[in-house]
Amino acid sequence: MSTAQIEDQAAAAAHGHKAAGEESLAPQQTRIMGRWSYLFAWMGGCVSIGTFTMGSSIVGILNLTQATVAILIGCFIIGLALMINGAAGYKYGIPFMVQARSAFGFTGTRFPGLVRAFPAIVWFGFQSWIGAGALNAISVLLFGFDNIVFWFITFQLLQTALSVLGFQGIKWLENIGAVFILCSLAYMFVNVIIRFGDEITNNLVNIEGTWGLPFWGATMLFLGIYSTMILNVSDYSREHVHGSSRGLLTTIYAMSIGPVTLFMGLIGLMVTGATGITDTIQVFSSAVDNTPLLIVTLLFIIFAQVTTNVLNNVIPPTYVLMDVFKLPFRVATVIVGFLAFATFPWKLVQEESAAGLQLFVQTYSAFLGPIFAVMVVDYYVIRRQTLDVEKFYDEAGPYSGVNWAAVIASLIGAAVALTFSSISWYASLIPAGLTYWLLMQHWGPAQRFRA
Repeated sequence: MSTAQIEDQAAAAAHGHKAAGEESLAPQQTRIMGRWSYLFAWMGGCVSIGTFTMGSSIVGILNLTQATVAILIGCFIIGLALMINGAAGYKYGIPFMVQARSAFGFTGTRFPGLVRAFPAIVWFGFQSWIGAGALNAISVLLFGFDNIVFWFITFQLLQTALSVLGFQGIKWLENIGAVFILCSLAYMFVNVIIRFGDEITNNLVNIEGTWGLPFWGATMLFLGIYSTMILNVSDYSREHVHGSSRGLLTTIYAMSIGPVTLFMGLIGLMVTGATGITDTIQVFSSAVDNTPLLIVTLLFIIFAQVTTNVLNNVIPPTYVLMDVFKLPFRVATVIVGFLAFATFPWKLVQEESAAGLQLFVQTYSAFLGPIFAVMVVDYYVIRRQTLDVEKFYDEAGPYSGVNWAAVIASLIGAAVALTFSSISWYASLIPAGLTYWLLMQHWGPAQRFRA
């Protein structure tokens, strides 16, 4: 994008209004989310059904206390990481794909972009299938119509249509949905304890568990669900109005993600620990005891998939397509919607899928962690938090091509992370960050990117 185009966007935004679907990779001029809107957006957008599955996957490994502490530690680290990597987007109004140009180069950003887009599209398909399952359950209860494929296609098209509205639509969807989601989760949490109290005591409280490596692996599982958003947090932070300190931003992130993750993770842990059920729809069905409440609960599942997908699983790959293929926002959004069909989500919701999803989270976290480390070192150590934004939009400028120092550092970090798969995200940070700093200091081909 040229400097003239950036100036045109700034002039259009000067009127103080951002139309639905008016999204671009240019520096953000009109910011539409205040502190409460931003908090509710993250709260509504973090209801990942995968969190229930992660809770189910640690049954027999951690006791209830250890699981609670693991989730809280994971959420605090998430909040801190979001603040750290979102600082450039918040300060300069640039999205993730533009922010990454200083470390990876114009062409090189395809590497972190595709690494970020792949799990988003997989989660999009997975969570859409879960939502379709809830729609189908309601359809069977009320009308006797049983066709999950029909509901999956319908639900996917509905979410794609909502996503085309961009952040204006997301803002109101998340703000309205956050309160309903939090109240629903609190009700189900209490109901699970009442219904399965004895089983929870015997199977989750009165066990030794561990505070060792499996405990830290569990913190990474709950962190790993959000490690995708840690990478592209600038896509969201550039929508937040100026005036929030770093401490406040960390608090907003942690307080929005913490409650929903705690409720979801513990509900999955307790229901699976008490009944052995891992299927998400059955987990929720077990949490309520009458048909009207079951319908409300299933509607919660449906709504939760929409709020999470449009924010966290559509916007990131959409921006990647916009950057790589120079597509307009709405066209890229529709393509992402159709790509989710190709993820075969019905294979991911089998009863044995909890272990597979755990491995999936560990594996993609092994690649996301090193990229995060490279971007943090680049912004705070190499650039010292000062960016010449105009050069980020000059394809013939100092950031043209590929900065192989960032790619090499990321791959080294990923190799280390895969060696320690249970804590892959943590294990990748120091090797990747240190390798990138050394290459930027001493490797000739990387020197032009220091300009």
